[in-house]
Amino acid sequence: MSVWLPGAPCTPRACVEATASLTALPRAVLRLTAVVLLVLTGVALSPLGGRIPAGAIRRWSLAVVRAAGVRVRVAGAVAPDGGLLLVANHISWLDIPLLAAVRPARMLAKSEIRGWPVAGALAARGGVLFIDRDRLRALPGTVARIADTLRAGQAVAVFPEGSTWCGRAQGHFRRAVFQAALDAGVPVQPVRLRYRTRAGAASTAPAYVGDDSLLASLWRVVSARGLVAEVEIRPVIEAGGHPDRGALAAAAGAGVLGGPGPSSPLPAPHGPAAAVARPANYR
Repeated sequence: MSVWLPGAPCTPRACVEATASLTALPRAVLRLTAVVLLVLTGVALSPLGGRIPAGAIRRWSLAVVRAAGVRVRVAGAVAPDGGLLLVANHISWLDIPLLAAVRPARMLAKSEIRGWPVAGALAARGGVLFIDRDRLRALPGTVARIADTLRAGQAVAVFPEGSTWCGRAQGHFRRAVFQAALDAGVPVQPVRLRYRTRAGAASTAPAYVGDDSLLASLWRVVSARGLVAEVEIRPVIEAGGHPDRGALAAAAGAGVLGGPGPSSPLPAPHGPAAAVARPANYR
């Protein structure tokens, strides 16, 4: 692992509540089947790329989330057209279709995703911008590619925390990617994502953290009852109104995470979290 690779202290055993039960099994299987069919449809249509209308992508993205049994609540104004850096906090694999429902965009993702079955093919065909997080020297080139994409009038979606968190704790927005918005002269669209139970309590069931597997996280979601995804589209931030990437990252983080600074302390409802180093030199 790289010495600058960001991480979170969240782990499945310490942070994530269980959802599976024998009574939920038939419903979970039906939901999982529906999600898989929708994802395979996306893979089949992904070679069409930019020829697919944005409205259709939004509807497909919401259909994936709802097929998993998750209700979606959206608040805030519609994201603008044109070049746009879309940034959000990162909790779950559900974050990706939820952001696509806000504004279809090219996603920035770790290079390891290329090798994932099904999802890797979908990501590559869908125009994902991959970053090699083990090579610090590759970061400037990645920022330059993002800036070029933004200048071309496209949106790029990024999770600047650099790692998933359980939803009860959170990281902070790292500043490197915000340089691309400054270089391209495009606005930043912050989005706040939260997962709750039907009663309104915060839920960690959708979290995809630590050594969790994608299948385990997916099964928790489809097995859960009453999950709600809240998508809050925050006011757009004009890049030109901030002197540097650090100020721009802090402004975006204040709207999504509640303010800049060190990570929130981690509640551990199921025992102490395993400590994972988060070196501060990833910028």
